[in-house]
Amino acid sequence: MATPDDVLARDLADRAGQLLLALRARGGDPDVLRKSGDRQSHEFLIAELAAHRPSDAVLSEEGIDDKGRLAADRVWIVDPLDGTREFGDDGRTDWAVHVALWERGAANDGLTAGAVALPAQGQVLSTVSPPAVPGISDMSAGGGGAGAGDRDARPLRIVVSRSRAPLFVQKVAEIAGAELVPCGSAGAKVATVVRGETDAYVHGGGFYEWDTAAPVAVARAAGLHTSRIDGGPLAYNQGNPLMPDILVCRPAIAGLLLEAIREATHAI
Repeated sequence: MATPDDVLARDLADRAGQLLLALRARGGDPDVLRKSGDRQSHEFLIAELAAHRPSDAVLSEEGIDDKGRLAADRVWIVDPLDGTREFGDDGRTDWAVHVALWERGAANDGLTAGAVALPAQGQVLSTVSPPAVPGISDMSAGGGGAGAGDRDARPLRIVVSRSRAPLFVQKVAEIAGAELVPCGSAGAKVATVVRGETDAYVHGGGFYEWDTAAPVAVARAAGLHTSRIDGGPLAYNQGNPLMPDILVCRPAIAGLLLEAIREATHAI
């Protein structure tokens, strides 16, 4: 059952996304547009969280990192514009808005609510009503299709950065016999896994908590596997918000990919 926090995360991500769509529609210099998008979405989210959850701490990509959050029991982790570069490129749809809630003492990674708005795609994925991942119940470790009938018809699909896919991910794909599918922001990448368009997201080049908190909350609520690339747990609201790596995939192929990752890591 959805909680008020689930609903708030979804609504704020959606509204920030609509703000960004309106800003983008006005056009202008792409660099100015990118800076305005980051700032306006951040200011909107900070103001709304202050109004609706005044006692909670906030960690935002565009804000000053107040280390008081480390003693807080509830921290909102937000990326006001995930994929700033893509947002400024007219016609690109692979950018997002992330809103997630971390709570002290909660199970797993502490994420209890989250939403990933994909404004240019007309979609919001959230923990209010976790998406049903196509084929998740009938995937086997030996394949990566939409269902049992076609899982041997094509290789696994791993979504990666358009411009900087890590060398080790290329090696993982080679070992697992997978195809690499380019995409923009982290939220947009995880969305492709949630929607069954790809089978896994593997990243080892380093990024930050706000890049993954909301996507991980949504992915896990949808029944996907989420972990570090060594299989260890993800951790949020850390002193240093830098995150080294991540794996999001269908549970049935997690073992296969973790083994391929280990082999690739030792081979490089």
